[in-house]
Amino acid sequence: MKTDGKARGFIGPAILITLGILIILNNGDIYGFDKSWPILLIVISVSMLAQRTRDVGGWIIGAAGVGFFIIKTSIRKLKTWANTYFRSS
Repeated sequence: MKTDGKARGFIGPAILITLGILIILNNGDIYGFDKSWPILLIVISVSMLAQRTRDVGGWIIGAAGVGFFIIKTSIRKLKTWANTYFRSS
């Protein structure tokens, strides 16, 4: 199957722009880079799906990215909640 150059050249710039934004957020102490790697998976997935919506790999990467993002966010909130209500005296 033949793809045009515009769709094929979308993944690289999307990854670079996302990495740049994530590094800026990390340097500004707004959002840590160690917590933001699932966002990169989501961007890769969206870029792959922009080329071909039937790409199973894009859907799998996207599901993994969303899953990891939810888990990372939930664990951080759970730790904060546990520290608030169950402090050791």
